[in-house]
Amino acid sequence: MIEGRTGEWEVVVGLEVHAQVVAEAKLFSGAATAFGAAPNTQVSTVDAAFPGMLPVINRHCVEQAVKTGLGLDAQINLHSVFDRKNYFYPDLPAGYQISQYQQPVVGRGRVEIELADGTVREIGITRLHLEQDAGKSLHDQHPTKTYVDLNRAGVALMEIVSEPDMRNSEEAAAYLRKLRSILRYLGTCDGNMEEGSLRCDCNVSVRRAGETKFGTRAEIKNVNSIRFVMQAIEYEARRQIEILEDGGSIVQETRLFDAHRGETRPMRSKENDFDYRYFPDPDLLPLELDPAWIEGLRRGLPELPDARKARFVAELGLTPYDADVLVAEKSHADYFETVAAGRDAKLAANWVTGDLFGALNRLGKEIEASPVSAPALGELLDLIRDNTISGRIAKDVFAAMLETGKSAGAIVEQRGLRQVTDSGPIEAAVEAVLAANAE
Repeated sequence: MIEGRTGEWEVVVGLEVHAQVVAEAKLFSGAATAFGAAPNTQVSTVDAAFPGMLPVINRHCVEQAVKTGLGLDAQINLHSVFDRKNYFYPDLPAGYQISQYQQPVVGRGRVEIELADGTVREIGITRLHLEQDAGKSLHDQHPTKTYVDLNRAGVALMEIVSEPDMRNSEEAAAYLRKLRSILRYLGTCDGNMEEGSLRCDCNVSVRRAGETKFGTRAEIKNVNSIRFVMQAIEYEARRQIEILEDGGSIVQETRLFDAHRGETRPMRSKENDFDYRYFPDPDLLPLELDPAWIEGLRRGLPELPDARKARFVAELGLTPYDADVLVAEKSHADYFETVAAGRDAKLAANWVTGDLFGALNRLGKEIEASPVSAPALGELLDLIRDNTISGRIAKDVFAAMLETGKSAGAIVEQRGLRQVTDSGPIEAAVEAVLAANAE
């Protein structure tokens, strides 16, 4: 709830996430999809809409969409249809986008989120459909002209539409993090928002506390970070509340988020579905999926974050908090499991979430580029377990491992850090000191 001048207001949020499919070729052509290529070097005649060029569906992209649907506990539709969504813009050479409208490949599903206070909420998924991306208009290459890069044109996207089930920016952020985590575990989208492979449209409306009817919504397009999603929702909700409390009305429109100013601004009036003149694409047959094929994909799904967290708690004795931190990224959970194999899992979790994550944060490195590998950290824990070194000495050894890349054992031997655990020599040393300092 947000407290306005005239009482409390409830914020209603739904998100439309555009997730780029992990695939080496585009949705309807064989052109490459690698990020960072020189402009207009990954464009086929299909992508450029040359006359007479016909689209051919990429089976792998369909497989990735179905796997994502299964990971979202969603209905997989055996029959789906590709439509033409008609609009005219320079980065859309054909004058239409091939998308799915009334008959998407994936229907209703759900995502479970956990909030900071431990509350668990379920966010509904309305649909997931496949569509091709548009190109990119470049407005900063020339003082008076706009350039167009068609490398993205035709890249496969999964548009994942949520129900309007979120009530504040924190819930939206939790949903986005969880959705991105699921996609990465499945290997269907890399989730790199900074590269544009995961983009978010935020639908925001407000209503007075206790009301059940939805207010008029504004759509904030193409927000490219979770932090900006939170800022955009918070700004837009307060903007709408101020307008309504001043006696005005909300216009249904599409807005942009200005990250420098931290505010949304108008982009265009919001189109309705009929403005796009959807109709089935005459060049593409309907998708007909085999139930046995879908079941085979289901059996091949990896262990997803919720199941992995439950296992870490039940079998390894981790706290729910530590398990949650570790499973958020698949690479983190994989690293931890290698370190913990055959060792004290709680000690391993403490080292990974504390010392390792802290060091990586200082170094600005991802865990895949960690100077200390998982087996190397495991060796360090073995030296603690067999009393070769103390926990305090281990901190110094770890720092040296980060700096030099050497193994824990080599550093301990080279620096003479092996601790003495035999009480005899220690007692003799104490007695010698006392004898020399009798007074």
